[in-house]
Amino acid sequence: MQFKDQIGNTLELSTTPQRIISLVPSQTELLVALGLKENLVGITKFCVHPKNLRKEIKVVGGTKSLHYDRVEALNPDLIICNKEENTKEMVMELQKIAPVWVSDIFSIQDSLEMIELLGEICGRKKEALAFVSKIRIEKKQFESFIKSKPTKKVAYVIWKKPLMIAGRNTFINQLLELNNFQNICEDKNSRYPEVDAEFLKEADEILLSTEPFPFKEKDAIKLRAELGKKVKVVDGEYFSWYGSRLVNAFTYFKTIHTQK
Repeated sequence: MQFKDQIGNTLELSTTPQRIISLVPSQTELLVALGLKENLVGITKFCVHPKNLRKEIKVVGGTKSLHYDRVEALNPDLIICNKEENTKEMVMELQKIAPVWVSDIFSIQDSLEMIELLGEICGRKKEALAFVSKIRIEKKQFESFIKSKPTKKVAYVIWKKPLMIAGRNTFINQLLELNNFQNICEDKNSRYPEVDAEFLKEADEILLSTEPFPFKEKDAIKLRAELGKKVKVVDGEYFSWYGSRLVNAFTYFKTIHTQK
């Protein structure tokens, strides 16, 4: 069987994968949601959903660095990566061990395609299509809800020292746009630029993400006092995890717009 991933690589598989290593936290959560928990043999230390998964499945490292000996010892027949979260060097090294499937996500459509493709390659096509259908329904309902909400200029902050924000050329940016949030970062090719506190003053509202830096309410209070701007802590997983978490993301987004 031949399958293509989202960066154009072709994988040759003789059977449906039975021993899967996932190096992408959001896609690990998706695989479990698709009913593939028993097929997962390796994950990263950042695969925090579902809860306690790291106690049940072998941790082979992080998303940027791995213990390749642990990966090889698990004898995987499929390794799942992401172009942004994992490095090119990692993928090349992993290809010496097993077929590697790489996702590349910039939009909701990319996410839905990824869910369908993984469902097909892992023998969970029906379950994957059900998730895709549900996400499309939730997105459509949210688009009707958000029509009445005003556009706001925002800075979506992902890191504290140095201050870093999500740029335009990101999956996060599309979700900001869906929320009628206009990213103050104007460079269309930007990913995660460093900025100074003065730059944040250009925003109507500053959003502090709970990941990758774990911003807390105390950070919002401090920044609010420093800049005299509205600052809100938001759940970063709903803005950046592009698997099954999208099913509930739009319900969460509504809460952001109804909070005072």
